[in-house]
Amino acid sequence: MTDYYEILGVEKSATKEEIKSAFRRKARTLHPDVNKAPDAEEKFKELGKAYETLMDDNKRSTYDRFGEDGLKNAGFNTSGPFDGGFGDLNDIFNAFFGGFGGGFGFGGRPDPNAPQPGEDLRTDVEITFEEAVFGVTKEVKFEHLETCPDCGGTGAEKGSKPVTCPTCGGAGQVQTVARTPLGSFTQISPCPDCHGTGQKISNPCKKCKGYGKIEVEKKIEIKIPAGVDSHSKIRVSGEGDAGTNGGRAGDLFVVLHVKPSEYFTRDGIDVYTKLEISPAQAALGDEIVIKTLNGEQKVQVYAGIQNGNTIKIKGAGVPVISRPSQRGDHIIVVTVKIPTKLTEEERSLYRRLYELKNDRKPQDSLMDKVKGVFK
Repeated sequence: MTDYYEILGVEKSATKEEIKSAFRRKARTLHPDVNKAPDAEEKFKELGKAYETLMDDNKRSTYDRFGEDGLKNAGFNTSGPFDGGFGDLNDIFNAFFGGFGGGFGFGGRPDPNAPQPGEDLRTDVEITFEEAVFGVTKEVKFEHLETCPDCGGTGAEKGSKPVTCPTCGGAGQVQTVARTPLGSFTQISPCPDCHGTGQKISNPCKKCKGYGKIEVEKKIEIKIPAGVDSHSKIRVSGEGDAGTNGGRAGDLFVVLHVKPSEYFTRDGIDVYTKLEISPAQAALGDEIVIKTLNGEQKVQVYAGIQNGNTIKIKGAGVPVISRPSQRGDHIIVVTVKIPTKLTEEERSLYRRLYELKNDRKPQDSLMDKVKGVFK
């Protein structure tokens, strides 16, 4: 049987504050974004179910007397708050401990003037096949939001500062009462005048027009490591949009797009090329110069090679990103090209070869058939 107290790691006599603290502590270690164990998601859902039950006096009383089955028989919803999924851990904490009650019966709300991180940004960069293999330094141009240098992010003109919102008195939220035949209901919502900040700007900064941030075009150089492939992402910390109220800036994600090579084909860390040879080269073998990622190189075509066979050059492929000294292989796929047009000399040589291989003339087979018809 499921023991909600054991899941939270508290005694049966635990207070609500102790249960809250236990939930915070366990949630930080069990959230699937943090914990990659295969059963982390299920354990996190169980943690939410235990928390929701023990924080509700009626549910807790029923659970203490009759257990989980008793909750179901009493008509309580036992699916838990995360049955439909869950989001970022900070969002969960805000909903449980800082929102407008969060649906769980707690007071308080998040501080709208607390530091908030900036948004992450994305930019796309195209590179050549060879640049992806060997790495390259690229200049990246993008636009992001920076803290306004004139007002320092406050949004107020120099020499002034935000004032307390007269509508909500600085609370950032307003309360309305709706009367219905079923009784009066109180609704709390963000203040429409200050949008929940509790402050208004009477003299907006001219440079940012009261926003506190300005859009700036920026150029930076990024080092693209050897071995990247299309859709690889490079994270550049602190180059996203500026944060609010002194919060950290977001990050810039550079998404790479590798142009196809006309000569090489890539599969993981291996590269493939095609090599056409003549029947004579296939039969006798040959030494051929081919193009590799490291430049031109001689390869030995062994005698008797068949159409579709491969020749491997070890360590001439794409570097492993985490271990650049380790590389894949260059695999050469051989195609034996049969000639469609022959000179008289070539035809004579092929005929002679046919005679040697079959111990008869090429036309003997046909002539034998003709003679058989007229016997």
